[in-house]
Amino acid sequence: MASQKIPTKHEEREKLRNKGQFWTPNWVAKAMVSYVKKNSSKIFDPGTGSGAFLKALNEIDRSKNTNFYGIDIDIEVLKEDIYKEVNCHVEQRDFLKNPPNERFKAVVANPPYIRHHRIDKETKLFLKQLSKKKTGVIIDGRAGYHIYFLIQALSLLENKGRLAFIMPADTCEGTFAKRLWNWITRNFSLECVITFDEKATPFPSIDTNAVIFFIKKEMQKKEIKWVRVNKADTDDLYNFAESDFQDRSLNNLEITTRTLKEALETGLSRPQQLNNGFKYHLSDFANVMRGIATGANEFFFLTKEQVEELQIPKNFLKLAIGRTRDATGNLLSKEDIRELEDKGRPTYLLSINQQCENLPETLANYIKKGVKLDLPNRALIKQRKKWYYMERRETPALLFAYLGRRNSRFIKNEAGVVPLTGFLCVYPKRNDEKYINALWEILNHPETIENLKLVGKSYGSGAVKVEPRNLERLPLPDHLVEQYYLSRQQVVLNAFL
Repeated sequence: MASQKIPTKHEEREKLRNKGQFWTPNWVAKAMVSYVKKNSSKIFDPGTGSGAFLKALNEIDRSKNTNFYGIDIDIEVLKEDIYKEVNCHVEQRDFLKNPPNERFKAVVANPPYIRHHRIDKETKLFLKQLSKKKTGVIIDGRAGYHIYFLIQALSLLENKGRLAFIMPADTCEGTFAKRLWNWITRNFSLECVITFDEKATPFPSIDTNAVIFFIKKEMQKKEIKWVRVNKADTDDLYNFAESDFQDRSLNNLEITTRTLKEALETGLSRPQQLNNGFKYHLSDFANVMRGIATGANEFFFLTKEQVEELQIPKNFLKLAIGRTRDATGNLLSKEDIRELEDKGRPTYLLSINQQCENLPETLANYIKKGVKLDLPNRALIKQRKKWYYMERRETPALLFAYLGRRNSRFIKNEAGVVPLTGFLCVYPKRNDEKYINALWEILNHPETIENLKLVGKSYGSGAVKVEPRNLERLPLPDHLVEQYYLSRQQVVLNAFL
């Protein structure tokens, strides 16, 4: 009999990612249930999973006076023994495509966290139509499955009803966030937002920051409660929710009262910023573009050995860097590139464009290999005039490494490389060395790096991802700009423009 293969942790995690299933710990579930169960005899969970919220309800309400109604698309999780409780009814059902035909006073959920690139085209079209129907606007296609769960659940909330959802931070940081929260705060009352210090994260093995939203079906107030949980697995969060957010004497919570206007402008997942009128931003001193998206790194991004073997002429190549861990510090030198070459890392980008004519035979043969690999039909590549044409970038003076864990940094590009999408290109508005060095020093100052949280998307373990337009909005501390005389140099530059 053949031995059964034991799934690796990565394989198990990928199964969960495909289903969007990440179970809620009890100390969090209790707080969420406590908030919604007030004045309600039934709690609805639209993605009940393994029953975390039912377990929390039974712990809080031992007399079982409150009924639980749960649905889930996965029939296997609904076979759990806990669903045999007398106060419980569950059924297999697709919440987005076939929601219950009733409204609820209490809704609680940890919705499936499925990011947009894992959603098929047909489902994306359905979700687009759903958001238009429920909110009156089309939510950006980069919204994950959880966003539509929130929209659907809110639409089923009774007047004065309560909802508690635990969501990833991109719910209030993504491209879609402004439209989403404008709709929510026009039609509902956001009462409280719960965030977590990275040491207190509810999902320590998952690469995302969690945020809990407590929302009521009534007119929005001008202020909200905003909380940072600093220690996991305590009763403080439950006690805070149980007190209807009145108990301020809890040692493991930082509790702030914020105006809704400020919280939305800053970002609901971010700490309060009373000084949003920053004087200087990166856009005053530099422009930002994303790195080059090849569509097939394995074909276009080559090692020195491959270049020599394929006999590709140098005029069709650009020195390039692909992943953030290949640039370990704040400066990238030509010696660093040579060391990468010695390690067999790719450092050459095949860069053919419309100005390249009469391709040599060796290169033409290599392109034929790409055709055999069906590269012309890849989504990104087939949008090009010729599938093997490459995006063009001027060599940036600075690179921004934004995908590295806990190590976002600005890199001086002394090697003269063009970056792939693991980096952003930062182009200072002046080319003289003194100006570039001053900007580089300011950007890597701890105060500036801390400001990345104000413009980026936060992930687990302290990682931050910042898109090009958002990076241009990065606030630069006034005293640093003045210290390096950067503002004075910029005034001189503007006078000549």
